[in-house]
Amino acid sequence: KFSTTVARERDDFHYGNFPEGFKWSVSTSAYQIEGGWNADGKGESIWDTFSHTPGKIANNETGDVACDSYHKVKEDVNLVKMLGVQQYRFSISWSRIFPDGTTSYVNQAGVDYYNSLIDSLLKIGVEPVVTLYHWDLPQALEDIGGLLNETVVDRFNEYADFCFKTFGNRIKFWITFNEPYVITWLGYGIGVFAPGINSSPGEAPYQAAHNIIKAHAKAYRTYEKFYKSKGGRIGMTMSTEWAEPKDPNNPSDVEAADRFLQSILGWFAHPIFKNGDYPEVVKKQVNERRTQSRLPVFTDAEKVEIAGTADFFAINGYTMIEIHMKYDWLQIVPWGMRRLLNWLDREYGHPTIYITENGVGTSDATVDDQIRVNFYKAYINEALKAQQLDGVDLRGYTAWSLMDNFEWNSGYGPRFGLFEVDFNDAMRPRTPKRSSIYYNQLIRNNGFPLLQRDERITGDFPLNFIWATATSSYQVQHYVNIRIMFNLYNVCLGIWDVTSHTPGLISVRYKYLCDHYHKFDVDIELLSSMGVSHYRFSLSWPRILPSGNRTTINHAGIAYYHALIDGLLAAGIEPMVTLYHWDLPNALQEEFGGWVSPDIQDLFVEYVDICFKEFGPKVKRWITFNEPWNKNPGSDPYTVGHHLILAHAAAWHRYDDLYRSTQNGKVSIALSSDWYEPADTASTSDLEAAIRATDFRLGWFAHPIYLTGDYPEKMKTQVAKKSDGTPSRLPVFTDAEKVEIAGTADFFAINGYTSRLVTYQDKSTWPPSYENDRDTHEEPIPGAIQATPDWLQIVPWGMRRLLNWLDREYGHPTVYITENGVGTSDATVDDQIRVNFYKAYINEALKAQQLDGVDLQGYTAWSLMDNFEWNSGYGPRFGLF
Repeated sequence: KFSTTVARERDDFHYGNFPEGFKWSVSTSAYQIEGGWNADGKGESIWDTFSHTPGKIANNETGDVACDSYHKVKEDVNLVKMLGVQQYRFSISWSRIFPDGTTSYVNQAGVDYYNSLIDSLLKIGVEPVVTLYHWDLPQALEDIGGLLNETVVDRFNEYADFCFKTFGNRIKFWITFNEPYVITWLGYGIGVFAPGINSSPGEAPYQAAHNIIKAHAKAYRTYEKFYKSKGGRIGMTMSTEWAEPKDPNNPSDVEAADRFLQSILGWFAHPIFKNGDYPEVVKKQVNERRTQSRLPVFTDAEKVEIAGTADFFAINGYTMIEIHMKYDWLQIVPWGMRRLLNWLDREYGHPTIYITENGVGTSDATVDDQIRVNFYKAYINEALKAQQLDGVDLRGYTAWSLMDNFEWNSGYGPRFGLFEVDFNDAMRPRTPKRSSIYYNQLIRNNGFPLLQRDERITGDFPLNFIWATATSSYQVQHYVNIRIMFNLYNVCLGIWDVTSHTPGLISVRYKYLCDHYHKFDVDIELLSSMGVSHYRFSLSWPRILPSGNRTTINHAGIAYYHALIDGLLAAGIEPMVTLYHWDLPNALQEEFGGWVSPDIQDLFVEYVDICFKEFGPKVKRWITFNEPWNKNPGSDPYTVGHHLILAHAAAWHRYDDLYRSTQNGKVSIALSSDWYEPADTASTSDLEAAIRATDFRLGWFAHPIYLTGDYPEKMKTQVAKKSDGTPSRLPVFTDAEKVEIAGTADFFAINGYTSRLVTYQDKSTWPPSYENDRDTHEEPIPGAIQATPDWLQIVPWGMRRLLNWLDREYGHPTVYITENGVGTSDATVDDQIRVNFYKAYINEALKAQQLDGVDLQGYTAWSLMDNFEWNSGYGPRFGLF
C-alpha cells in the first residue's frame, strides 16, 4: 500500500480529531514502579532474583524501591489526574497476591493495595486497565520450571480467576500477558531479562511461548464463561517493530519483512486472531532448521480453545527496522506506526485496535524533554492518519510511561516518563515534564484540531506588493587563491575568507561556493522563471575596496555589480542592495580589530558613498547592515553594536544629504528577531522576560533608529545591574548622537525565522555576557516541528505576532520581510517541508496585513539557492534552487 509513497506525502502533518469515545491512557508496570519488593508478605519474583544477581542490571540497580508506588497511591493517582487521561494501564504483581504463585496463600495486604489503587482511579473518573502478567513471575514457580513447565497454565488461570473475582466488578478491561515475545526471547532465549535462561535458545523460547498462549486462552475462556456477561473485555498485548522492506520491489525483501513480522508478532497473534495455530511461514522456517521441529504442536482441541481469544488487538509499538539494516532498538520513525497499524488491520481482519504502549526514552534526568514532545506529536499523528485516512479501527492510545522508572536490565538509565522521578531522593518526588503538559493538551483537543490561530485565510496582498528572494555576496560568490585573484581582479580578502580557511572553524569547505560571480546571468534566468519583482543581494566591501578604503578601488568588482544590476533591470527585476552582509575587509580587521574600533565608521561611510554614487541611479532600496545583532561574551557585542548603529546613521545621512533628492531611493537596516512567547502568559515575570528578550535582540537596534536615538530603558537598566557595580558595559550615546540616529530608516526591514518560549531565569553576573544580562531562559515552542539547522523550529504563528509587535512598538512603520525560510539537511529537490513552511508563514504574514492592519509591503524568501551557510558550511540547504 505504501511502497510508492514519496517522503513528502508520507511525512505530511494531518489535522483532525480522533472519534468521540477515543481512549487516552498512560501506563506503568508493577515491578518497574512499585518497590516494596518484600513488603507486607509479598513473595519474591523472578525480577527480584535477577536484579539481586550482580552484573545482571546496569550499575547493579534493582527495583527494590523503584518509584515507591506501593506507598504512594495518592501521589500516582494525582499524576494520572493531572494528565487528564480516561484510562490508566498498570499491572498486578502475581507474587504480591499469591506469594508462592499458588492459591495456597492469599496476601491480603497486596489485595488491599490494588483495591486502593482501583478505587482511587474510579473516584477521579479514570478507568483502570489491568495487565495480569508484566514479566514478574513468582520465583517459586520459576523454581519448578516457570514458563517452561506446562503446569504454569493452570497456575496462571487460578491467579487470573482470583483477580477477575476480586477486582472484576470494577475492572472491565483486562490484558493477560504483556509482550510475550520479549518474555520468551529475552528471558528464555538470550537470557538478558529475567529469569536469565540462555542454555537452550533454539527450544526454550518456543516452549515458553507455547505455554503462554495456552495460559492466555485458558484465562480468556474462564473470563468468558464466568465474568464476561458483566461487560468486560480481555485480550493480550503484543509487540513488534515495523519491518520495512529495504527494496519494496524486491520480493525477497518483502518476504523477509513479512517473515520478521510473523516471527515476532504473528507467533502469538496468528493463533489467537486466526486459526489457533502458528503462522505457516513460522512453522516452515523452524522446521527447515532441524529434522524434528523445535516448535511445539497444538492439538486440534487446543486450536479450538485458542482461536478467537481476544476482544481487541492490543499493540505496543515504538520503532521500526529496515530489513538488512543494523539498528539500536529505538529509532524515531513515526511513519512506521501508521504502516504497522495498517498491516494489523489487513492481516487480522479489521480488528478493534488499542495502542497499549508507545513512547521514547531520554538518557538524562530532565523535565525539558522536547524530544518526547516531538515524538508524541509525530507518532500520534501517524496513528490519526491510520484511523482517519486508512480506516483502521483504532480506539485508544497509551503513552509509556507515567513516570521515569526501572527500565529492566538498563536500570534507571533510560527515562521514559511523562513525570520525572528523582531516584536520589528517598521520597522519590515526581516532577511534571514538558511532555506531560503537551500530552494533556493533546487529550483535551482529542487530537490535532486546526486551531483558530492556525487556520488559513484566503486573500491577496496589495497591488505592487514586493515579492523577492535573497542571497549574500560571500555565500554565493566564490573564493579563489588570493595571489591569482589580486593579479587578475585586484580583489582582497574578507574576514570570512580568513575564517573559512582556518581549519576547524567551518563544517565543510569548498573552493567555488555557488560561483555566482561567473554565473549571475544564469541566476537572473532563475529569478525570471520565478516571477519575483525584486532580488535582494549584497555587495562585497573587499571586492570594491580591497584594502577597505579608497586607496585601492577594484573597478572589476564595480563592473561586476553594474552588470548584475543591469541584467536584473533588463529582466524587469528591481535590485534591493545590502551594503554589509558580514564580509568586512580583512585588512580592517587586522588594522583596527574590526567593528570594535570606532575608526571603522568613517571607512564604512567612504565605502557606501562610492556605492551610492556608482549604483544609486539604478538602485532604489538600500540596506546598510544585515542583522547587526551579535552575542559574544563581555562588552564586545555592545561596543560593536554601538559602532554599527552610528555607522548606519552616518550612511543614512550621507544618502539623505547628497543623493536622495536626485536618486529618490530609500535606506534602512535589516534587523532580525525571533518571536519570544512567554511560557506562562499569566506570569508577570515571564511576560517581562519575553519583552526583555525582544528588547535585547530587536530593540537594541530598533529603539535608537525608529524611536529615541537611544537604547531601550529596560536594556540600559538590565545591563547596568548586571555590570555588578562597575560602569555599565553598554556604551552611552551623546545627545548629539541621539539626534543623529533617531529616524534613520525609511522602512522597517525584518528577518524572521522562528519563535522561542521564554521564562524568567535569574542568571549570574559572572562571567559577564549578553546571554546572562537578559535573565531569560529560552527553549523551543512545545510541539513545533524541528527543522534544519538546530535553532530553527517551524512556528508560523510567531511571524504574525512579531509583525504585530513591530507595528505597535515602532509606530506603524512600512514593513518588509527581508529574509524568511527553512533549511533541510539533505540535497534534494523534493523539499515539501519548504513548501509547507512558505505556505504557512506567508499566510501568517497575510493575516498580519489584512486582519491586523500591519503595513506590510514585501516578502523575501531566503534563499535563491543552496549556499554557504556560514560556520555550518554546506550542511543546511535553504535554497529554492
